[in-house]
Amino acid sequence: MSELSDKSSSPKKIKLGSEKLKIFFVNHLNRIYYAKAHLVNWLPQLKNEVYFNDLQLAITETVNDVEKQLARMEVIYELLDAQISKGSINGLTGLVDDAYNAIKEQTGQAELRDMSIIFYLQNIESVEMASFQVLQMAAVKLKNKQIKQLLKENYDEAKADRTLLLLIAAKYITK
Repeated sequence: MSELSDKSSSPKKIKLGSEKLKIFFVNHLNRIYYAKAHLVNWLPQLKNEVYFNDLQLAITETVNDVEKQLARMEVIYELLDAQISKGSINGLTGLVDDAYNAIKEQTGQAELRDMSIIFYLQNIESVEMASFQVLQMAAVKLKNKQIKQLLKENYDEAKADRTLLLLIAAKYITK
């Protein structure tokens, strides 16, 4: 029994060859890329319906940031000599779709709709931040500092957007 607990308590390293790691990396980059592209199409539809002025500005800023993030991701594809491929993207795009549908349920209740927008954008940004962090670690293993830097910039923007949304929520909830 102690032998089993010794084995389970020691950390194990993931041993992937560079080609397997690249496939993993590109597959997950695709998921984030398509979720962000989906978000860029989705957010402007909501922007005109937003009640809180600060949230309108935050949505504009988020769309601009996401467009920059997509451009950086396209550079990463070029650096890896990889193609953007749809593959299995339902998870993250599904999160965006669920958010959009939940927000639409708040029609006629502007404050609740805006709080729903903030709530779901916070969740989406958190998932993206976590994804960028894991891909940054993988970029170290891929031995590509430029890719790691591009992912860090995307992470930093997602974090700043999440913080801005949190400040907006705090401002309106505590009024």
